[in-house]
Amino acid sequence: MDTALLSADVAVTLLPEGFYAGGVRVGIKRKRRDLGWIVSDVPAAAAAVYTQNAYPAAPIRLMRETLGGSGVLRGVIVNSGNANALTGETGLDDARTMQRAFAERIGAPPEAVAVASTGVIGVPLPMDKILAGIAAVPMPPEKDPAAFAEAILTTDTRTKAAAVRLRAGGADGLVVGFAKGSGMIRPNMATMLAFLLTDLAVEASFLSAAFRDVVRRTFNRVSVDTDASTNDMALVLANGRAGGEAITADHPDAPAFREALFAVSRALAREIARDGEGATKLIEVTVRGARDEATAEALAMAVVESPLVKTAVYGEDPNWGRIVAALGKSGAAFNPAGVEVKIGDVVVFADDRPASFDETEARAALAGNEVAIHVRLTDGDGEATAWGCDLTEGYVKINALYRT
Repeated sequence: MDTALLSADVAVTLLPEGFYAGGVRVGIKRKRRDLGWIVSDVPAAAAAVYTQNAYPAAPIRLMRETLGGSGVLRGVIVNSGNANALTGETGLDDARTMQRAFAERIGAPPEAVAVASTGVIGVPLPMDKILAGIAAVPMPPEKDPAAFAEAILTTDTRTKAAAVRLRAGGADGLVVGFAKGSGMIRPNMATMLAFLLTDLAVEASFLSAAFRDVVRRTFNRVSVDTDASTNDMALVLANGRAGGEAITADHPDAPAFREALFAVSRALAREIARDGEGATKLIEVTVRGARDEATAEALAMAVVESPLVKTAVYGEDPNWGRIVAALGKSGAAFNPAGVEVKIGDVVVFADDRPASFDETEARAALAGNEVAIHVRLTDGDGEATAWGCDLTEGYVKINALYRT
């Protein structure tokens, strides 16, 4: 199957059959839209993964109660600019009020509506503004995915969308995803907010299992600043409006659907890392030859999260010792003598000693807006890729002045 991604400019204009989306500004933020919604005209199988932060925000608590890890949804309502986190029972009541109000607006039961919030922690929601925005959602709903993509942003500098066309289950369908995330990114599940939609028919248990596996290999391997948010949620909806037969775990098209879900999620994960607060470069770290995938993941994350590696990348300094030291501190089991490190195509460390390399070539490998670091071990077949970004003065400034 061809899982080639459509361009981001095209993806942000697309919605699968039977889905509607939009967004407006209700005044939570000084600028930009700040209330977004998704509606499916038929019930959609849904699966979700949530933050593992010990202080989950009110919408996360609500979704664990009403949706759990999977279920059926008709709509999603999202506000940005206010996380509705650490707001006690009042915050939970406000999340329920959002859920009921949007459910009534689209003619669905409350448990068929997902609620998400993102923004400043510890501030009560301006419910008058949110409820006025929900009451103004056009009925029948509109198709303005670009407005939805903008409405979910906080410190992001750009919208994030990805899409793949595929034929599966005897039908031509779309998998489209939207995400937000720029800071407070280091998940134990997914990261930020992500919403994936497909008009293919997908059996609920397979959808949930496939999505969890994809989240593990994509959103779970992104880090901007090692801080897991209180509000992280990744959600996928499949409404079957493209027709065809339901894709199950043993359906011949199951691998094709998994690959499409992975391609969209991977593209969104990379864009989150690329748009890290204050970032100028995307860092992609790939580890091969580890004893297993979990070990490769631990090593890749140790490198991509190292402040010393991140600042060296920002300064375009091929200081390979920081990469090797990050591997060593990871806690993962590996044979240190069997490590090779490359920056781009330039081998900088091998055979337990510095490699002879051209400093100019190594600096050139760090000069672009994407930096690839490759680590090869001799311990097995384990492989993993992680994504992050450089650490700049801009990150400090954004977070020092976040509430002002």
